[in-house]
Amino acid sequence: MSNNGLLSLSSTMAGGIVVIHINGVLDATTREQFSDFLDAAADDHGPDMILDLGGVTFMDSRALGLIVHHWQRSTGDGGDFALVSVQYPNSKVMWVTGLSERLPLFDTLGEALAAFAAS
Repeated sequence: MSNNGLLSLSSTMAGGIVVIHINGVLDATTREQFSDFLDAAADDHGPDMILDLGGVTFMDSRALGLIVHHWQRSTGDGGDFALVSVQYPNSKVMWVTGLSERLPLFDTLGEALAAFAAS
């Protein structure tokens, strides 16, 4: 678990896949904490990764760039990657950039896990 007051990160395992639970702000002040946590999760658990964004209160373009980097890293290493519980008001940058049409978004963790099982 990682918590700096602005951002709280934790991970769980679901069906052998690491799920990163994100609560708080994803911006320049939390970018390094977020990056380090995702790097450690990928190193410890392999390329399959689900990010639960249900607790995100704000996301800037730098954080979105970091998410795209990990999406490319996961798929480049032969894994699956998904975002769940994305809330438009707190993640508008994803829609403004058009990445909401490209990134694998799912409403629930169960839907993401089913998609992973089918791939």
